[in-house]
Amino acid sequence: MYIEANPYLYPFNGELTAENTALVIIDMQTDFCGYGGYVDQMGYDISLTRKAIKPIKELLELVRKIDNFTVIHTREGHRPDLSDLPENKRWRSQRAGAEIGSQTANGRILVRNEPGWEIIEELTPAPGEVIIDKPGKGSFYATDLDLILKTKGIKNLILTGITTDVCVHTTMREANDRGYECLILEDCTGATDHDNHLAALKMVTMQGGVFGSVSSSTHVIKALSELLVNA
Repeated sequence: MYIEANPYLYPFNGELTAENTALVIIDMQTDFCGYGGYVDQMGYDISLTRKAIKPIKELLELVRKIDNFTVIHTREGHRPDLSDLPENKRWRSQRAGAEIGSQTANGRILVRNEPGWEIIEELTPAPGEVIIDKPGKGSFYATDLDLILKTKGIKNLILTGITTDVCVHTTMREANDRGYECLILEDCTGATDHDNHLAALKMVTMQGGVFGSVSSSTHVIKALSELLVNA
């Protein structure tokens, strides 16, 4: 089974099953795509990150109907005492006008258990779905994601979330180096700058698919619907 994608059909070996594939939803938190959150505080147009909500939700609703299909959510955030926040990361956020740890209407920016840190209501994790809390941009750094994937026998990752050029791309690069077969979805991702979104997707397609392949929720839903029919 393959999913239509660019620059090659995904996965490369045609081994796409519910058991060896995971849908990864990266950082769909209020701080990144909600009003009054971190990205909004920095003055970016959050419609660019919010556009991914609807297609992710549609894909998620289908995947939840497929037995043995793994769903993984990630959240970026720091400990309340900020002991895991590098000094330069805090300095850069302050320079951008939204210092991590500072108080807003959604609580302290990018601090665990604060309202802004929570995943948005539309994509609230269901019981049993994996949640990875990460202190950085990549989902593998300082987390047990790799252990969970290997324990479950997962080889294929369908990547969604925000932002395309930062947390999603970093996760894709980390996964690629660990041997996971990656697919990034153009309509289920978004960036604070549309040109950066397009550039990040183009990077994936270079060298015959240097990090994996690019597709859309439409193609994924079409392919995964066959798993549901054949269940």
